[in-house]
Formats: sequence, structure tokens, C-alpha cells
Amino acid sequence: MQTPVQNSIVLVGRILLGLIFILSGFGKIGGFDGTVGYIASAHLPLPTLVAALTIVIELGGGLALVTGFFTRQTAVVLAVFTVLAGFIFHAFWSAPAAQQMMQQINFLKNLSIAGGMLVLAAFGPGTISVDARRSLA
Repeated sequence: MQTPVQNSIVLVGRILLGLIFILSGFGKIGGFDGTVGYIASAHLPLPTLVAALTIVIELGGGLALVTGFFTRQTAVVLAVFTVLAGFIFHAFWSAPAAQQMMQQINFLKNLSIAGGMLVLAAFGPGTISVDARRSLA
């Protein structure tokens, strides 16, 4: 059983974790062609489809986290997504020397976000969430 303070803290944590995905998803919509180009530069297949799926994952996942809707499942999906994105787009070990530090920082940020997602998946969204309301029904 979580205390009211813990439930408030997990709500704030969900909002902060979700915010990066929501803002990133909206940014990709606004710069869709650039997103497709960036994905293509990583030699991923079907870059337009990957860009569209990325927007769905980021926006949908971010909003699900903020509201606490299917939180545990969403957190696992976002953890996997974030780790994959880190390995694909922030491979500091093969980046030019001038980019290695920044790519390493971005890679480690992705791992840290994934860690937060796994904690959320393990401990749940708290009582201030759609999931908690659904379990009462």
C-alpha cells in the first residue's frame, strides 16, 4: 500500500517521464520530413513507416504514462523503444571523435530513461491513475 505522498510522487514521475515522449512525438510531427531523413540516415528500412510508428509510440506512450493508462505495459514498451533508439541513434563507440562525448551522454540518458520505465513497470502507476480507477470497477 502506497501513502498519499508516494502516490503524488509517482504521478509527478509519470508526468516527467511522459513529457519527453510527448514533446518528442509532437516535434517529429512538425518536422516529419527531417525525421524520415534522420531515420533513413541510420539505414533503417521503410523510414516513413518507422517515423509514423515512432510518433505513435512516443505520443501514445507519453500520454498513457501521464494518465496512468496501461502503465506497466506502456513502460515496458517505452523501455525497449528507448534502449533500441539509444543503440541505433547514439552509438558513441562508432561516432567520430568530435561527437563521441555528446553521443555517449545521449546514450546514457536513454538507458536512464529506460531504467525509470522499468521501475514504473515493476511498481505501477500509483492510485492517481486510470489504471487504479479501472481496477476499482
